[in-house]
Amino acid sequence: MKAGCEVAAMGAFGTDRTLLLRPGVLLGPYEYVGRLPWLLRRMERGGRVLAGGDPNRPIQPLDVRDLTTFTLDVVDEGTTGAMNATAPIGHATYGELLRACQEATGGRAELSWVSDDWLSRQDVTPWTEIPLWRTVPGAWAVSSARAEAAGLHARPLAETVADTWAWLQREELMPHGRQAAIGLTPEKEDALLAAWDRETAQAN
Repeated sequence: MKAGCEVAAMGAFGTDRTLLLRPGVLLGPYEYVGRLPWLLRRMERGGRVLAGGDPNRPIQPLDVRDLTTFTLDVVDEGTTGAMNATAPIGHATYGELLRACQEATGGRAELSWVSDDWLSRQDVTPWTEIPLWRTVPGAWAVSSARAEAAGLHARPLAETVADTWAWLQREELMPHGRQAAIGLTPEKEDALLAAWDRETAQAN
């Protein structure tokens, strides 16, 4: 559908009058999907938190406010063509994201890192039940070089996390249909951690 919309826009306006922005994952205050809000609320609850995979895995979420500023600037400048809009490769890691959530909410949560291979063999839905956990090659290797050259700036991920937590202290997350699929239930998280503990104990 997205590709079809791009073709339709270029067909209607011509390539010399069309700007195609291709955002990746967007986070920040007023996020309606609920990925970062879920992680923050889970960290607020404390206790052992199942953390998926490699904490050093690079991730590329972009603050929606940075995308907004960039969009207004390039439209004003008359920029055309297609460009990806993500944070640069290597801008942050999954571990940095979770630790920022941990810190923003008071540090009561304990991160328990569980391997990708083991999680992939469980009944766990990547990306949703464990928000932003994705192991598909290339998922976090999107080049936004053209957008960066045109002025896209990505603020530190910790700033996005802190501002999102501040927003959640002031306002309720607006209900949206996609939120129901986000996050592990407490029962499933406890069961997975218990199974991981048993298997690692047996391996040792």
